[in-house]
Amino acid sequence: MPTHADSTSTPGPDPVIAGLLLAAGGGRRLGGRPKALLAYRGRPLVENAVRVLREAGCGPLHVVLGARAAEVREQADLTGCVVVDNPDWTEGMGSSLRAGLASLAGTGASAALVSLVDQPGIGPAAVARVREAYRSPSSLVAAAYGGERGHPVLFGADRWADIAATATGDKGARIHLTEHANELTLVECGDIAEAFDIDTPPDLARLA
Repeated sequence: MPTHADSTSTPGPDPVIAGLLLAAGGGRRLGGRPKALLAYRGRPLVENAVRVLREAGCGPLHVVLGARAAEVREQADLTGCVVVDNPDWTEGMGSSLRAGLASLAGTGASAALVSLVDQPGIGPAAVARVREAYRSPSSLVAAAYGGERGHPVLFGADRWADIAATATGDKGARIHLTEHANELTLVECGDIAEAFDIDTPPDLARLA
């Protein structure tokens, strides 16, 4: 398993690991139902994703909204979160990642732990495991499932500018992750989480 070059260094006391939740998608394959507003345990799905980040020890919490953002603000309890509107959400995940990273500038965060709103099978234990792999502002960490890279991912602040410059369309941070694969720490989470997405109508059964 590749490990980050600085993995033996000791981080300073209490590094600030921000939680960055990407929740802007319009649910095109779900008939245009925004994923943030899907019902999960009686509440909007976005609330579960925020809870997971908070319970894993991330903070501050920034939530990127796009599709029907006004409705999400009205219906979901996002107390304690910085809500970021992405007017370019139709361009894909890359635009939301750029908006989210930009919103973290000046917060003093050492890293951003990025999660997706439509993966309720990933709970606080897996997120905390990725968070705890932080070593420095150049850290690059991703959860793995059976050895395959997945979410959440952690980006040290020193990497944000390059990630924002290469995050286009629905690629998100994939270009950066691919180009820096030898610097990536993979943290196996398959024993404590399931990395399924809620993308199509049959997937909705997983929210029951």
